[in-house]
Amino acid sequence: MKRLSAALAFSSLLAVPFSAQAQFAKVEDAVKYRQSALSVMGTHFGRIGAVVKGEKPYDKATVERDAAIVETLSKLPFAAFPPGSEAANSKAKAEIWKEQDKFKAAGEKMQSEVAKLSAAAKSGNIDTIKTAFGAVGQSCKACHDDFRKK
Repeated sequence: MKRLSAALAFSSLLAVPFSAQAQFAKVEDAVKYRQSALSVMGTHFGRIGAVVKGEKPYDKATVERDAAIVETLSKLPFAAFPPGSEAANSKAKAEIWKEQDKFKAAGEKMQSEVAKLSAAAKSGNIDTIKTAFGAVGQSCKACHDDFRKK
């Protein structure tokens, strides 16, 4: 019974990103949600970047924690792109809604690379972390190039 309860609780957590779109009363709420998730994700990714660039000393626990946060947050923003949310105060290009399959693939690519970064952080191998960090950066850049206004 405990396992069933745990499984149900876990599956409900997985559904949150997929049901988030329905939770936005206004388009502005969706924009704020995704911008917030991406901002916090960027902050923690930047902390890893400082280590990768040698600007901060390497601490396995800190890098591992930051990578785990990035991995969790990487799943959140994509539910917050309802039609019309490219409007006011958004850097989202209309291509997101015109090329939804390409946008979805870009998000999945980023999430895959972030999962690899999280695994690399757990390994404690700084060279592996650097390689994985670069791959995440490339996936972010590719999506920004195609789907984010300058």
